[in-house]
Amino acid sequence: MDEKPGRLVIVSEQVLPEIISKVLEAKRLRARGEAATSAEACRAVGISRSAYYKYKDQVWGYEEQLRDRIATVYLMLRDEKGVLSSIIGKLYELGANILTINQNIPIDSVATVTLSIRYEQGETVQSIRSELERLSGVVDVKLLAGE
Repeated sequence: MDEKPGRLVIVSEQVLPEIISKVLEAKRLRARGEAATSAEACRAVGISRSAYYKYKDQVWGYEEQLRDRIATVYLMLRDEKGVLSSIIGKLYELGANILTINQNIPIDSVATVTLSIRYEQGETVQSIRSELERLSGVVDVKLLAGE
């Protein structure tokens, strides 16, 4: 008899048995390289390996929280040393996390870069755009997606 896959649901961690939270934490330790083995991750969070293996392929953390905001920014940059680095530094200062970077080869001394970023609740994508426009070497900034 074939088992049908279970229905996927999103449930607050507050109502789950503690073992599920510990399995998620052990998986996170493994994924980030903070635990070299599953056994090490299980010891770190205080669960048995059998409990870990029972649930590990059945539970996943939902990393995208509703308060997270994602935007895609298209930039035209002068082909000068340090311009992209200054953009990355400014995004760091603004508390933005870079999800993807796609940089094209410069044509006529201008390179295009597309960035996907997650920015913090206190910022607006318009304020981030304004900050990036002020940087030396930035020719143009366009918002392709985001609030």
